[in-house]
Amino acid sequence: MRRILLLMVPMLLAACSGAERLSRLGDAPDMAGITNPTQDPRWRPVSMPMPNPQDPPLANNSLWRPGSRTFLRDQRAAAVGDIITVLVSIADEAELQNRTVRSRDNTEGMGLPRLMGLESSYARLFPTGIDPSRLVEASSTSGVNGTGAIRRNETVTLRVAATVAQVLPNGNLVVTGRQQVRVNSEMRDLTVGGVIRPQDIASDNTVRHDRLAEARIAYGGRGTISDVQRPRVGQELLDIILPF
Repeated sequence: MRRILLLMVPMLLAACSGAERLSRLGDAPDMAGITNPTQDPRWRPVSMPMPNPQDPPLANNSLWRPGSRTFLRDQRAAAVGDIITVLVSIADEAELQNRTVRSRDNTEGMGLPRLMGLESSYARLFPTGIDPSRLVEASSTSGVNGTGAIRRNETVTLRVAATVAQVLPNGNLVVTGRQQVRVNSEMRDLTVGGVIRPQDIASDNTVRHDRLAEARIAYGGRGTISDVQRPRVGQELLDIILPF
């Protein structure tokens, strides 16, 4: 019965996955609604190390606003709900090569030519022709030859509008944004989030992705093409539980 249950688990998982795909047969992937990101159950307020509080500088009878780059009102994002454009330009390349070679030979031998006068009884206890000086012999050989190589080349260039979700006590801004693009039956989903300094915001209200601390950038998709590229549920399960 236990074996039957183990065999039924991947079949049930495949059936659930197939039922979900059958429910949207012929339909394009649904877009997510425009919602408040802080209402997401996975949203957690950000807590970062903060400097000691300081008194604000006095600016009496001054036409210059602290932190502003012009005499006019600063149009850059500064408060919760403001929108800022994040410029994502990733061009990463990495190449690693490793090789490990190991070998070992072991030989062990043990004999009992004389043991408390029992050597005269060896003929009755053991098969004919036994050599007491070579009662136990063991040998082993092991070897490992491993080679690994990784080569990665990633290029992503995007612009996405994000919303200021939180203002930290030191003035840094926590931003989060999501962009979805659907072409035919394939959905492309981009999410971006992180912490930025107001000083890093350009005059056109944009910020580069390498200015985001604790940056979280995800670019993926779902749809007919993505379904073909993803392995089946049963294959993923076997990859996890099989030890070889």
